[in-house]
Amino acid sequence: MVQFRTIDLKKDRQCIIDFRKDSFMVSFGNTSGFDANAYLIYVLEKVEQHPDGFVMAEVDGGVIGQLELSVKKYKGRRIGYIHLFYLIPSERGKGMGKALHNYAIDFFKKRNLEEFHLRVAPDNHRARRFYEKAGMKTIGPDLDGKVIRMKGSVTKSI
Repeated sequence: MVQFRTIDLKKDRQCIIDFRKDSFMVSFGNTSGFDANAYLIYVLEKVEQHPDGFVMAEVDGGVIGQLELSVKKYKGRRIGYIHLFYLIPSERGKGMGKALHNYAIDFFKKRNLEEFHLRVAPDNHRARRFYEKAGMKTIGPDLDGKVIRMKGSVTKSI
């Protein structure tokens, strides 16, 4: 069973850097835009704002993934936002993504949100298929076409 705990920067520092760098590699093919120190400052601020939104996912005490969730304004509306949905490669395709997705849905429900968004690299077909199976829809290109913005309904757990 997947357990979730708030990111502890002392304990998780290297792990979250490695996960974010891997997400850059998968999304953009390189890590040239990644600044570890800026990322750590960002996570520290966000953990204070949303301690139950910036979490590590664990099974039997071993870290298998990370979520970064918050609330944002989008076109004048409050929406949920998934900044990072990360599952270690060895756990992909085993159903663990469902636990992370359902945790995110619960996080957004507790905040009375109806919709959430995320951005995914156009070439990350595996992630896009997962999000589509979870009921998410493509809104369109974002960040000058570098990523695709998708939206999901908070009513759809998987």
